[in-house]
Amino acid sequence: MSGIGMHLWVKEHQVVIDNGVFQLTLSNPGGIIRGIQYHGIENLLELNNKDLNGGFWDLNWSEAGSTKTRGKFDTIEGTSLRVIVETEEQVELSFTRTWDPSVQGEQAPLTIDRRFVMLRGSTGFYSYAIFEHSEDFPGFNLNTTRIAFMLRKDKFHYMAIADDRQRYMPLPDDRLPGRGQQLAYPEAVLLVDPVEPEFKGEVDDKYQYSCENKDNQVHGWICFDPPVGFWQITPSNEFRNGGPFKQDLTSHVNPTTLAIFVTSHYAGEDLILKFQPGEIWKKVFGPVFIYLNSVSDANDAFSLWSDAKEQMKKEVESWPYSFVASDDFPNSNQRGAVRGKMLVHDRCISKDAIPAKAAYVGLAPPGDDGSWQRESKGYQFWTTADENGYFAINDIRTADYNLYAWVPGFIGDYKCEIVLTITPGCDIDVGELTYEPPRNGPTLWEIGIPDRTAAEFYVPDPNPMYINKLYVNHPDRFRQYGLWERYTDLYPDKDLVYTVGVSDYRKDWFYAQVTRRIGDNSYKSTTWQIKFNIITVDEGGTYTLRLALASAHNSELQVRVNDSDADPPLFSTGVIGADNAIARHGIHGIYWLFNVDIPAAQLMQGENTIYLTQAKSSSPFQGIMYDYLRLEGPSPINSYT
Repeated sequence: MSGIGMHLWVKEHQVVIDNGVFQLTLSNPGGIIRGIQYHGIENLLELNNKDLNGGFWDLNWSEAGSTKTRGKFDTIEGTSLRVIVETEEQVELSFTRTWDPSVQGEQAPLTIDRRFVMLRGSTGFYSYAIFEHSEDFPGFNLNTTRIAFMLRKDKFHYMAIADDRQRYMPLPDDRLPGRGQQLAYPEAVLLVDPVEPEFKGEVDDKYQYSCENKDNQVHGWICFDPPVGFWQITPSNEFRNGGPFKQDLTSHVNPTTLAIFVTSHYAGEDLILKFQPGEIWKKVFGPVFIYLNSVSDANDAFSLWSDAKEQMKKEVESWPYSFVASDDFPNSNQRGAVRGKMLVHDRCISKDAIPAKAAYVGLAPPGDDGSWQRESKGYQFWTTADENGYFAINDIRTADYNLYAWVPGFIGDYKCEIVLTITPGCDIDVGELTYEPPRNGPTLWEIGIPDRTAAEFYVPDPNPMYINKLYVNHPDRFRQYGLWERYTDLYPDKDLVYTVGVSDYRKDWFYAQVTRRIGDNSYKSTTWQIKFNIITVDEGGTYTLRLALASAHNSELQVRVNDSDADPPLFSTGVIGADNAIARHGIHGIYWLFNVDIPAAQLMQGENTIYLTQAKSSSPFQGIMYDYLRLEGPSPINSYT
């Protein structure tokens, strides 16, 4: 037992920390959270589930050479406990599991040091982990790692992710056979006989509550008796994989709350960490904060969400935390900063470069243009430019980086070719950086908005049989289950035809080019048409079709011009994508940009037709989401409007 305010008991099979506000119990030496005692509730965690209980770090891994995104599931248990800090103000514990050849094939070849930190008077605790792959370790794939909390089923029934994404949730029993009917995949269940009749006819699917990394800062649950909140707060995205637009799970039925660090969700195999034998690698995941709050009056329980948001802001302002005891987590003085001004110059829009207002600017490990969205092993640091294009990125870990950017309203990715070396205390001014987006000539027509999502296109109403009430009349209406099936309902015999100058992409361009159902388990590829007029064809020039895709899943997009049967097509992407965003209710996955040259000889004066064929057709989830399409005419290099 130690100090005033902080108490630590290390017993044979468990460790208990008490800071006078709440009590945390972990297994010894496993480091599995067995109890959180707070505000009159003996334990906030569920310990009676069939499979997973309490709170724990886990990972999913596979042998080297595997291309699957799922492998062996492992709830990480430590083999040794160390007390790192024990003072009147702080306790920090380390639960470490080392790897040796005797466990090859049974455990991922990593040394994993999981830390738990409690501060005096704090209504919550922190957790982080140091993963290390050493020179004598074999190769393997790390598919997923996260922290999971299984909360009391009888206590936590109200979930909140955002101001407009919160609701009373079904019970886990509602998903069981008899009460629930599995739909196209196990995660999606139609509630046919729920315990609470109000949920009858709704779909429950954890992917409906996914969130982009940049917005995934606080989420959790409210208990009303007594009024208590349980919240997972992530103050920084630096350790998450895939960049700021990567989507992932948050909280969902059971009740479950997750802090996810690595997954391939909404991306595919590209985001799996693949280690070669002897590859040296170390990464700190976290810390994240588990925040507990309460009010005295149950009528004020919903205010716990507002309080959690305020606490999230405090955690963000405190980043990087100064109390972390590991040398692998650098404090603010050991980090650096980068600042500058981002400009964008599209010669067909303006003569001079203009401020890249609201541009996303970030540092990520060196790579190709846009490689940050497929990156997992390193750290990333992102910000948005102000209305004048100025940006500042602070608290960057020491390493070599490329600076990347993309500008809303413009296609493509920017990369500064100079490698930036961040050293402790550095403040690098990169000056003015100018992005020149792809452009060969003036716009003849365009469809959509270049914002890397398909949200502006036509998102249909869901089948009345498959409703999630949260998303009725909601900005995120694309999160309803089964929208891909609506294409067949709307286009049962013939595919979409879009006429430039007549059609409206908000009403006439379906949000995803998916397959058409032609039987119970049979599907057909689809060909969309874009009809447009050219008054005079520049017979000596080349036209350019820009195809920016917001998502692709096991698809092949073929382009033909004025000949629907041309073989081979003018252009094919080949088979691309594995982000599964269509099935998982995401309005985007990985961003792709294709540039198709169209010889003038293939165009005609008057009406022309471009045929877009998504040629793969073995699944309802094969398809693409367009971000933006543009046809450019030939033009002198200095043209602008």
